[in-house]
Amino acid sequence: MTVRKRATPRDVEVRRLLDAYPRIFFACHTRHVRDPETGGELSAHQASLLDHLDEIEAMSMTSLAEHMGVTVATMSLAIDRLERRGYVRRDRDPQDGRRVLLRVTKAGARLRDAKSVLDPIRVEQVLNQLSAADRAAALRGLELLARAANDQMRSISRRTPL
Repeated sequence: MTVRKRATPRDVEVRRLLDAYPRIFFACHTRHVRDPETGGELSAHQASLLDHLDEIEAMSMTSLAEHMGVTVATMSLAIDRLERRGYVRRDRDPQDGRRVLLRVTKAGARLRDAKSVLDPIRVEQVLNQLSAADRAAALRGLELLARAANDQMRSISRRTPL
């Protein structure tokens, strides 16, 4: 005999948020990232690679491939595209010439810093589906959740020693 926990009102609220958030994210997330200077576009996946690279501290091709869960050959193809567009620089490791070291360029850092998880045009389109009253209520609810999330993060950071 399986004993089931009875759903509380809080469980139902958690489930509602867990059901709603992915739908909002999927409808509004950025599919392509536009370079603010050149207007060129990268896929969200290509742009996510830039998030893992630094202008100063190099990362090896192998480390990035392992972190992203792909083969070095697959990562090499992705880096080729980013390098051709001037977003990534590839150098040989001076201590081990077999190792390839990656750094984001100034152009890559500019693009990385300009991107957003959510596409403002898609967000506007979703908001336009709502009446003025529903839009105000939805935004108020999101602002309340954001405030609670900030409070939670501050609470955690005070409890967690550096």
